Amino acid sequence: MNTAAATQRFNGLPSVVQTYWPGLAVTGAVAIAAQFLSDHYGAPAMLMALLLGIAFHFLSEEGRCVAGIDFCAKKVLRIGVALLGMRISVDLLVGLGAGTILLLVAAIAATIVFGLIAAKLLGRGWRLALLTSGSVAICGASAAMAIAAVLPKNEFAERNLIFTVLSVTVLSTLAMIAYPIIAQTMGLDARATGIFFGGTIHDVAQVVGAGFSVSPEAGETATLVKLIRVTMLAPVVLIFSIATRNVPQPAGETGKRPPLLPGFVIAFLVLAAANSFGLVPEAVSKIGMEASRWALLAGIVAVGMKTSLRRVLEVGGDAVALIVAETIFIGLFILAGIYYLGHA
Repeated sequence: MNTAAATQRFNGLPSVVQTYWPGLAVTGAVAIAAQFLSDHYGAPAMLMALLLGIAFHFLSEEGRCVAGIDFCAKKVLRIGVALLGMRISVDLLVGLGAGTILLLVAAIAATIVFGLIAAKLLGRGWRLALLTSGSVAICGASAAMAIAAVLPKNEFAERNLIFTVLSVTVLSTLAMIAYPIIAQTMGLDARATGIFFGGTIHDVAQVVGAGFSVSPEAGETATLVKLIRVTMLAPVVLIFSIATRNVPQPAGETGKRPPLLPGFVIAFLVLAAANSFGLVPEAVSKIGMEASRWALLAGIVAVGMKTSLRRVLEVGGDAVALIVAETIFIGLFILAGIYYLGHA
């Protein structure tokens, strides 16, 4: 088919398809490339998606791809977060025991409080503190994107989001390598190792990788613990939304306030409830989780495309120190809890 025929056929499509299709196509192609690099070279898919997205930043500035990229960065991304609910069920909570669940809840709350205090000491704003501490405390990049959706926007919102996603992905990769060595040095058994990995490593994929690199029992426990942390995404997003709704915005900051509980968080809760009651067939759940993974990957690509690397680098060394400190804090908190509960 020659170029003129292709153009004529494209122009015959509905206007909404013409508007979004170029951006959706390029975002999907880059997401597939990121997954290919991950599968063949062992690099985290989220990190590859983010870096490739940043490399194609020029596509989001002008041209036919802008609308589709923006759609992926907002709508597709939120669909991916919503579909995470299919991983959650009440059985997960029952399987871990009350002590471990309370430890995880306490670690999440303490990390967020620590982030706010540390940000104030470093002279950084509360938006960055909530974004980084929430992503560190819950589930990395997915949590960062969900939290960013409910925080009041300012001119640094996209820059802070891309910085947080990049940071937690890199830190998760480093933890996947370093934490098994730490667990072995400390003499943790398989269950304690799984609690340590699942309670501290940011992204699910790296939790699974670190856990199963030690033993099947450690891998299963780590995955279970991590999913309990993911369960906390909805209540934390709701709390952040309530807490920030009436905060006055400084002069020069623009943007309407987000809804109290975004639709994608409601969808997350509905899917989690349906899964808990056994209303989601296993085959559908697997398809949903795969769709979630690809939606998040495409969303990360789009977020990367919308943010220039130069702006990300402007965030400053104190922001890096903040998210590293939060990562170390939750690690020490979980280790202390493991010893207190007698798992080690």
